[in-house]
Amino acid sequence: MCALLLLTSFTGTSKSLFDTTIKPAAAAPANYILLLKGKNVGLIINQTSCVGDSSLLDILLVRGIKVVKIFTPEHGFRGKADAGAHVDNTIDEATHLPVVSLYGSHKKPTPDDLKDIDILVYDLQDVGVRFYTYISTLEYAMEACAEQQKQLVVLDRPNPNGFYIDGPVLKKENRSFVGMQAIPIVYAMTAGEYAKMLVGEHLFPGAATLDLQVVKCLNYDHSKKYELPIAPSPNLRNMAAIYAYPSLCLFEGTKISVGRGTAFPFQQFGSPELADKYPYTFTPQSGEGAKSPTYEGKKCFGVLVGETPGEILKQVNGRLQLKWLIDAYTAYPAKDQFFTDFFKKLTGSDDLKTQIQKGETEATIRKCWQKDLKIFKTTRKKYLLYKDF
Repeated sequence: MCALLLLTSFTGTSKSLFDTTIKPAAAAPANYILLLKGKNVGLIINQTSCVGDSSLLDILLVRGIKVVKIFTPEHGFRGKADAGAHVDNTIDEATHLPVVSLYGSHKKPTPDDLKDIDILVYDLQDVGVRFYTYISTLEYAMEACAEQQKQLVVLDRPNPNGFYIDGPVLKKENRSFVGMQAIPIVYAMTAGEYAKMLVGEHLFPGAATLDLQVVKCLNYDHSKKYELPIAPSPNLRNMAAIYAYPSLCLFEGTKISVGRGTAFPFQQFGSPELADKYPYTFTPQSGEGAKSPTYEGKKCFGVLVGETPGEILKQVNGRLQLKWLIDAYTAYPAKDQFFTDFFKKLTGSDDLKTQIQKGETEATIRKCWQKDLKIFKTTRKKYLLYKDF
């Protein structure tokens, strides 16, 4: 399973960007096997839950751990389902274990799901962006475990966007599965740190009663760059896309394509409506992970932000960039149709759409975030497990 979605590498990509000594918690079984011995274990995993060519499932089974059930998040067990696509329950062909979808008929584990489990282990590679739904799956799992008095163990993984904090802090009236807590779009916490904050700040029902254990990554801190070995979802295929994702995903709440169904999803943006504004073009086509992409078969005019991680990092410059969104809105002919209803949920902000429509500068918009960002940063620091940037 672990070789199915290797990240695309580009010729000329500088390996010096990345610290190759960093390892996920799963790489050190001695740090967690004793927690699981003699217990009925459930796993929240997908194609990223690997160490080298070995999946966490295999690592546990060969050590005699009794795994009784698998749970999977958005995109499914193999990480190939479209964004937002319903994922059905199934049976793992290799082990004959039941695979319960947490992105199908329900997103929170039910009492029946957990009745034969003593410990639930969470091991998903996140990308450190609020609207990437794996942390929502984590929160619902924590809530369910608290209710059913089950222990939850987080095998932590590095945050590839864990070296800066930025963006509007979500307003609670905009809460949804793409944003469940009052955190900024880029929040610079690992899943383990985030889980500790959810418990410590009592951010879900029963938080005080949850038996939470976090197993730390090896050699990681928030100043380091970590290269993901496996794509976390079908349209984040490489580190360039992962670095651009926080900024370019804002287009998912507009009439602009982010390149799903092309060779460079989340590295470019465009629309057929921008034909006289930008010379660069791409044409989305249906394919795995993009069955009906926006503007399928239509030529889109826009911008290729970058092809390599280094190019994207330079463009992003350690912040959530609004320049591409503002430029596209300015160029778009039918401005009253540019934003969709999803934009508010995605950004978590009541104000950003209006500010862009009014023509406010990026600097002015960013000033409005600072009070809430300061409060979040103070809270965040209490739960850090690794040296900060």
